[in-house]
Amino acid sequence: MNWLYDSVEPRVMDEDMLKLAVGEQGPRDEAGQLARQEGILFKDVLSLRLDFQNILRIDSLWQFENLRKLQLDNNIIEKIEGLERLVHLVWLDLSFNNIEAIEGLDTLVNLEDLSLFNNRISKIDSLDALVKLQVLSLGNNEISHMMNIIYLRRFKDLRTLSLSGNPIAEEEDYKMFICAYLPDLVYLDFRRIDDHMIIVWKSSRAPMLAMGQRAVGKELAEIKHQYGIDELKQRENLIQAQLDDERAQQEELEEHKASFVERLNGSFLFDSMYAEDVEGNKLAHLPGVSELGLTYKDKFVIVCLNIFEYGLKQQEKRKVELDTFNECVQEAIQENREQGKRRIAKFEETHLLSLNAIRDESEVTNLEMKVAEHSKDITELFNMLMTLEMQLVEQLEETINTFERNIMDLVALFIENVQSLYPFPR
Repeated sequence: MNWLYDSVEPRVMDEDMLKLAVGEQGPRDEAGQLARQEGILFKDVLSLRLDFQNILRIDSLWQFENLRKLQLDNNIIEKIEGLERLVHLVWLDLSFNNIEAIEGLDTLVNLEDLSLFNNRISKIDSLDALVKLQVLSLGNNEISHMMNIIYLRRFKDLRTLSLSGNPIAEEEDYKMFICAYLPDLVYLDFRRIDDHMIIVWKSSRAPMLAMGQRAVGKELAEIKHQYGIDELKQRENLIQAQLDDERAQQEELEEHKASFVERLNGSFLFDSMYAEDVEGNKLAHLPGVSELGLTYKDKFVIVCLNIFEYGLKQQEKRKVELDTFNECVQEAIQENREQGKRRIAKFEETHLLSLNAIRDESEVTNLEMKVAEHSKDITELFNMLMTLEMQLVEQLEETINTFERNIMDLVALFIENVQSLYPFPR
């Protein structure tokens, strides 16, 4: 199914190979000649083709930081690696290689089209980061377990899937199972799902047809696997609810941290302070000490709660101050831009005929003469725009200074009031 080592000579993906590929695939004509003379920077390359190169190992691609399309098919690559820096990659072709496991794709969060056709892959996994995945080709591999299909349910944008040539494609329920568990899929093995399911329906002897019901396409698949799908959806909903709850808790904790009161909305601070207090635990066994400890804990927690509530209120005031600051900055910038646009529009209106003549002039000498005639007006416009820019800078500096003073006053007041509460628990 794949390349044999005794029939090819493995090659190293090095600087020379990459330069040659970029040069051959670069622009032609005059633009190409200029590019070859000055050299093409790897960071400017958007598409790179390295097929049929007998490459054994992916390497040296870190410089292609803006690459969108990468073609590495028909090589002898054994492992997916060296792609960490290609975070802008949208299209990746690794078909016809010797890859045994899906890995090394965690940073490719913008990938939409992935081809791993004709490799040695036996399990679909390690694709979690590819949240934008739309096309996945895994045909002619060694995938044999139907549960691999359920893993693909997490990819909400997946519309095209190829699995023909795998052991699972020989399963009697293969197409029906995929249509049931991947309801948003449009194309399966290079054909529309509807076309697949019409064929399946024609050859099916589903009991529901004997009852006079007619269901074709995905409806038939969903009915056949309804119990399994309902159970799976229930598990997915529970997991999603748990994730949402954890996310909400994390967001709440981040809010408390921003307010400098994390873990103060309960007994966490008290418990952590006395968790390893061996002597205190011994004293707690003395008559009356345990009751005193509980009373002290209650009062301590009340102080913590007061600080917690006060901290949240002060954070709201800081947020209001920050929002006001951002609004002032945006208003100043917008007003400055509008003034600049009006000055430029007035200049263009006054010199409309002259500007048209300059645009239509083809002779460099005449062009320079016409520009020189209006150099004084151009200089005045330039000075006006620079004056506006300096006014904006001064206005922003004043706004920033006011903001800093207000924030410092709020922080100082917060610290002062918290310190007034602190001596009791201490």
